[in-house]
Amino acid sequence: MKLLHIDSSILGAGSVSRGLTASIVAAQQAQHPGLEVSYRDLAAQPVGHLSGAHLAAGQGVAPDNVALSTDIADGAAVLDAFLAADIVVVGAPMYNFSIPTQLKAWVDRLAVAGRTFRYSASGVEGLAGGKTVIIASSRGGFYGEGTPIAALDHQETYLRGVFGFFGITDIRFIRAEGVAMGEAQRGKAVLGAQADIERLAA
Repeated sequence: MKLLHIDSSILGAGSVSRGLTASIVAAQQAQHPGLEVSYRDLAAQPVGHLSGAHLAAGQGVAPDNVALSTDIADGAAVLDAFLAADIVVVGAPMYNFSIPTQLKAWVDRLAVAGRTFRYSASGVEGLAGGKTVIIASSRGGFYGEGTPIAALDHQETYLRGVFGFFGITDIRFIRAEGVAMGEAQRGKAVLGAQADIERLAA
């Protein structure tokens, strides 16, 4: 089995989501001996944002410089790694009600017609099913269902939607909420998330 581990937080050692993804991966390794793990830190090794030149290359126009050719090759490798993985662990902090721009750039390299989805006479068909996606979600406030600002959650709703669009039905969230609301709440949120990780691996 193969596991793809993705981190996207820009906070380094101060990141909640990074600690959670590390725990999730360790739990999966214990559950699946011999699990092959690959890792990408999108803050340290970002994927380039899409441009008109990228889209033109996708339509068959040859890249006009080495940097663009290298970036396109990196994007293809990112997609191949995702497709090859049986389990994908994603660290996804909430920034300004959505996901980090680094994570969005990565997702953009996955959303490729004919690889992760296709349009047919009956509508959209996801092509990347059969995986488990585990998302470590950290949020400064409380955005869960029934909270006053639940409508501002464009983080978990987006990720659930886009991975579902790819045909993935096994999408799990490990959530730490309210981590910016004092040390006590941060500690409580992290402990709760760690307990959820243990239950997930049980």
